[in-house]
Amino acid sequence: MIDIASKKRIVLKLGTSTLTHKTGKLNIRRMNNLVRVLADLHNSGKELLIVSSGAVGMGIGKLNLPERPKDTPSKQAAAAVGQCELMHVYDDMFSKYSVTVAQILLTKNTLHNDRLPHVQNTIERLLQLGVIPIVNENDTVAIDELELEIGENDSLSAIVASIANADLLVILSDIDGLFSADPRKYADAEVVPVVEKIDENIIKMAGGAGSSFGTGGMATKINAAKIATENGIDMVIMNGKDPEQLYNLFENKEVGTLFIAESSKSE
Repeated sequence: MIDIASKKRIVLKLGTSTLTHKTGKLNIRRMNNLVRVLADLHNSGKELLIVSSGAVGMGIGKLNLPERPKDTPSKQAAAAVGQCELMHVYDDMFSKYSVTVAQILLTKNTLHNDRLPHVQNTIERLLQLGVIPIVNENDTVAIDELELEIGENDSLSAIVASIANADLLVILSDIDGLFSADPRKYADAEVVPVVEKIDENIIKMAGGAGSSFGTGGMATKINAAKIATENGIDMVIMNGKDPEQLYNLFENKEVGTLFIAESSKSE
């Protein structure tokens, strides 16, 4: 059994559906609960990094747009407005618990050239200083996610976990975990508690995108799990609607779906 309670450096990916209402506007109650729990985990000695979606969704809400824009410049505009609002909210909410946050905006190029060590050094120093880095893709200049709709923040969270030498990646979504079948179609579908190997059967279980304001789906989460586990990092997919479940997770109770890293299987 994997000892989740002993994990110290944790990357948490927060999806748009966790942070916002269906309108695209901030889910204030859930965000308050989430920040309170994360601040408490931080106070307990956990080193937390947050990969946060929601910039485009919040921008859509703030701009009072009726739906997610189709053209890239409008998506970039929504991201620019929403990212500002998102960080303001994080800073305001975490400051109530005397926790400092920092913003890190990345592009795919940054993660694949000689600037990567600078990113790693910055993350390491922020964690040493007791700061929670909040990471997002720089959607105003990097349009891969916006144009391809690949839910890049799922994969980005796994890449961030790898470069930060994290012990665990937790993806908070609007679904309880990986289901044996599509729960929207099959009433007898059940959450798969543990995945030891990502094979064709597991890949087939993955479905399409969920929230109308997000870009991710289970397929992108499985891809993130593949990246994480191949880099020696265990990963959990769980529902973000009740942040208190994070306490259960770190008390080694069964929550969501645990993907076991290759290196963990021999422990």
